[in-house]
Amino acid sequence: MSRTVEAIVADRQVRDALLWNFTVLGEAAAQLPEEFKKSHPSVNWARPSQLRNRIVHGYWSIDLEILHTTASHDLSTFVAELKVVVATIES
Repeated sequence: MSRTVEAIVADRQVRDALLWNFTVLGEAAAQLPEEFKKSHPSVNWARPSQLRNRIVHGYWSIDLEILHTTASHDLSTFVAELKVVVATIES
């Protein structure tokens, strides 16, 4: 079920969960070895880290519209890219 930005703003628990999960994803991406990231250049490893930094440090405040769009549209592409990486590792 997709939530609207207004619903996310109104529900602190949902908003915090969204922020926390993007923070964890960005931290995980940042901690990967550079050699690993370079061996999978089709994945934009920097974007999750950049989003994490924006959330954690509050640069220019957090735009929930951007987070909503990212979760609704961009996250599925990133997950698909990660599945390709996992498949190459497992084979």
